[in-house]
Amino acid sequence: MTPTATALSDREVDAIRADFPYLARPARNGEPLVYLDWAATSQKPACVIEAEERFYRLSNGAAGRSTYQLADEATATWEDARQAVAAFVGARGDQLVFTKNATEAINLVALAIGHASAGRPASHGEGRAAPHDPSSRLAIGAGDEVVVTRAEHHANLVPWQELCARTGARLTWLDLSDDGRIDLETLEVITERTRVLALTHASNVTGAISPLEQILPRAQAVGALVVLDTCQSAAHLPLDFSYLSAAGVDAMVLSSHKMCGPTGIGALVATEELLRSMPPVLTGGSMIEVVTMESSTYMSGPARYEAGSQPLAQAAGWQTAVDYLGAVGMDRLHATEMALLERALEGLGGIEGLRLIGPQDSRDRLGVVAFTIEGVHPHDVGQVLDAAGVAVRTGHHCAQPIHAHFGVHATSRASFGPCSRAEDIDRLLDAVQDVRRYFRR
Repeated sequence: MTPTATALSDREVDAIRADFPYLARPARNGEPLVYLDWAATSQKPACVIEAEERFYRLSNGAAGRSTYQLADEATATWEDARQAVAAFVGARGDQLVFTKNATEAINLVALAIGHASAGRPASHGEGRAAPHDPSSRLAIGAGDEVVVTRAEHHANLVPWQELCARTGARLTWLDLSDDGRIDLETLEVITERTRVLALTHASNVTGAISPLEQILPRAQAVGALVVLDTCQSAAHLPLDFSYLSAAGVDAMVLSSHKMCGPTGIGALVATEELLRSMPPVLTGGSMIEVVTMESSTYMSGPARYEAGSQPLAQAAGWQTAVDYLGAVGMDRLHATEMALLERALEGLGGIEGLRLIGPQDSRDRLGVVAFTIEGVHPHDVGQVLDAAGVAVRTGHHCAQPIHAHFGVHATSRASFGPCSRAEDIDRLLDAVQDVRRYFRR
């Protein structure tokens, strides 16, 4: 984000809202719907919906499998989307592997490490591999360590737990401070035995942005492979993979449906070295060079990891979504959401019996705020808010360890996106006050 980024004007937000069909339907109470669950899944502008429909109507064919017109158009759709999504996050097209979601992208890396480690001795803290054998960076076994953080979504925790269980490596983690930010005093867990560091760029519970400037040099110093979960940040911040990779990030994962794009498609963005090093995980059609009855050879680059028929219409929709977000301006969108966050924090912080979960200010955060209300279960909070036409997320948000850190089982969470405006925050605050009044009775 540039320091001079200005928030979107009310007129600009109104113009954006006109692009989103969901706002044409009323909420359960008949009033305009206030959607504050963008951290879970984003709403889609009409142009994204139309892009998917247009592909099916006019260009549906088998990508990469023939030379007739529809097949050529399908192939172009796939590769154009690759270039567009990659460029949106400062990467090259040949660095982006399409997956069905970000969870699959994380698992792809974890499983590839497991495959590469099978039958090979672990490095036991020997640091970054020599350039002539980049695949040796993937070897992991007993005596090695994988580092995560307590703030992880389960999708960036469970695959690493499983990798450690299969290989005998040990899972350790960066812990959190009282307000839920990564505690830099625990950086000591990154040691010469650390082979992988997998961490979120921003918490889906607190919105806190990880201090990469302090963390990545430690990982680089020991030659750890770094996997960054950008599912939250890519939808709300400008990202530059070329900068991140120079700072030590080997791979990051993206989720289309959080970026105003379709469900059913995500991506792994990785360095050329990592893509050259990883063995294939899913095998079958599209990723092969030569197949005989005895053996097969595999493609290089992204195609090596894209077995089977691909979500072509979803790719068309995702390309349109990143074009749309680019036109809005990610730096300006973030500035707008920070103004909304400050309004929400101030209002929620003044409500009796309400506890804000996470940092109490908007510094180094996204537009995400989780809270509990004394004596009221978060699911009950969500139902009362829904009755008032306000949609928020309730539960543990697929992040049980960070909830345990705060001593709670679940929270209510409001999160903001391109359609969010000040009136939505005021509706949220009024509805939360109704929760207090209702349960007081």
